[in-house]
Amino acid sequence: MGSEQTISMIQIFGILRKHIRAIAGTTLVVTLAAIFVTFFVMTPKYSATTEILVNRKLSSDMQAAQFQQVQADVQMISTYKDIITSPTVLRDVNKQIRDYPGYPGSMNALKDSLSISNSQNSQVFSVSAKSTDAGTAAAIANSTAEVFKKKVVKIMSVNNVSIVSEAETNTKAVSPRKTLNIAAGLVIGLILGIALAFIRELTDRTVSDESFITDELGLTNLGIVSEIDQKDIEKTVEHRSFQTKTSNSGIIKGSRRV
Repeated sequence: MGSEQTISMIQIFGILRKHIRAIAGTTLVVTLAAIFVTFFVMTPKYSATTEILVNRKLSSDMQAAQFQQVQADVQMISTYKDIITSPTVLRDVNKQIRDYPGYPGSMNALKDSLSISNSQNSQVFSVSAKSTDAGTAAAIANSTAEVFKKKVVKIMSVNNVSIVSEAETNTKAVSPRKTLNIAAGLVIGLILGIALAFIRELTDRTVSDESFITDELGLTNLGIVSEIDQKDIEKTVEHRSFQTKTSNSGIIKGSRRV
């Protein structure tokens, strides 16, 4: 069992060594393709985030119910997330930013550009926007927060929303992730190269081992014809040609002496 595993590993390394140039070439091509797509095809996107606080102010005689109110506000955040991405809010946001550079293009695309998140049991949640323009990303986030703050008063009949921090323009692109894309191209190219090497080896029908003839096919081996390199043939021909010329030259000189 151990010897079979050793032989198998030897065969695997033999295949990899035999096709090392093809594997390296495939890896290089795929990596270069990933670099080209990352730097010249994919459009950079920027992100901006604004934070919103959900906290209803209670009168002094209701301070005992403060904890219950906090829990209620935390639970309301899930509802607020749905309101933020509803047409009621996004319709007004869409009107405000449609002339900005990097405008998503439609209200559905605007919805897809927004992401909302919050920590567990936190009354603060974040509204993040992505755009191909850094300034537009900040404008989308801030406009969404402002419109939501105004709309939620009418929709929920509450006034417990306040903006903690406005989104600022961030000129550092969040996508594409250049290092990750290049690393992915390198790994995919290596895997693809190894896979092609094994496919080529498995589909190769030429006889490369004497044992295949004797053991697998049960035939008698009559001999082995070694492959001679073309350069060796040319050197042999030149050497024999040189010897022939030298021999003929000696005969001619000898005949003249006579």
